[in-house]
Amino acid sequence: MRDIKGQITLAIIKPAAVARNFSVPILSHIDEAGFHIAAMKMVWLTRNEARTFYNEHREKPFFPELIDFMTSGPIIALILERPQAVELFRNLIGNTNPEKAEEGTLRNLFAESITKNAVHGSDSDDSAMREADFFFARMNRYYKHDLK
Repeated sequence: MRDIKGQITLAIIKPAAVARNFSVPILSHIDEAGFHIAAMKMVWLTRNEARTFYNEHREKPFFPELIDFMTSGPIIALILERPQAVELFRNLIGNTNPEKAEEGTLRNLFAESITKNAVHGSDSDDSAMREADFFFARMNRYYKHDLK
């Protein structure tokens, strides 16, 4: 398999967006932006899984609320593939604060608040690789190049 670093990002449709039936519209925006879905699954994180995934934020004051939110309902985890995936997906999702997010970005369109954000996107190529490994075994990923 080729080196995919720089070609993938992890996306999460968060519990509030799933509960409000925004999954399909969000997936539609992702598709229209030219991303290929290499893997996708719906899961309900345990508190331990959420703490592990967001471990880098454990000392921040919002950590307990983040864990409560991320375990409040199911999420949809996705590996998205395309060149410059991290940067382009970060542009698509917009600012963490939906009130500051540019018009038309996913967070502007679908987030309830800064704490009940609609989507997660990896913040670097290294994070994308680590986060993809957290949710998906390599054997469960399907990349466009696998067809060739």
